[in-house]
Amino acid sequence: MIYVIYSFASLFVLLAAVMLFAYYRSSHFGLFIMGVTYAASGLLAFAIAHWWPLVAGFVLAWLLRLMGLEPRVEPRDEGKRDGE
Repeated sequence: MIYVIYSFASLFVLLAAVMLFAYYRSSHFGLFIMGVTYAASGLLAFAIAHWWPLVAGFVLAWLLRLMGLEPRVEPRDEGKRDGE
């Protein structure tokens, strides 16, 4: 069970790193808060080797998403050229 916890904690820390990099590129505050949430829960799961920080971090991240802190993704028109 400890390997499963460490695997998910590693994924959370990796996800946090990606979100913080995306925050650096776009400066969307929601990405920063969600990245810190994932990082804190992943590092806490590493520190105490228990499953509940991962669940708490996941729930908190979903609550942040439901509050509207996730950036919107707008589809690009890939088939159109400039001037059409």
